[in-house]
Amino acid sequence: MEETVTDTEVDVAFDEDGLVPAIAQDAETGEVLMLAYVSPEALERTRETGLAHYYSRSRDELWQKGKTSGHVQQIESVRVDCDADTLLYLVEQEGGACHTGHRSCFYRTIEGETVGERVFDPETVY
Repeated sequence: MEETVTDTEVDVAFDEDGLVPAIAQDAETGEVLMLAYVSPEALERTRETGLAHYYSRSRDELWQKGKTSGHVQQIESVRVDCDADTLLYLVEQEGGACHTGHRSCFYRTIEGETVGERVFDPETVY
């Protein structure tokens, strides 16, 4: 007998601050680009617009990735982990994901060696 799987909306388990971590990953290459936090409103805006939205803990506000720099993240898919407490944004990254000008926020080793590509000059963007 063939099993039928019915997809249902997943209830995301936001923490006591109303946030969950979200990893942005290049949908084509699999490169991990960044980690940020998402509020319910940020997730809703992401799903409505197809552009990645996050919640800035330091600024205490919702933000659209790339709104200032132009380096937006087009959402290919939003996935949720098994505990529903972490999101994975599979994205098409325009320009760099990191505010330092690098393609990925994970551009250096623990020893301090730069291993990632710098794709823009943050002095001219911000």
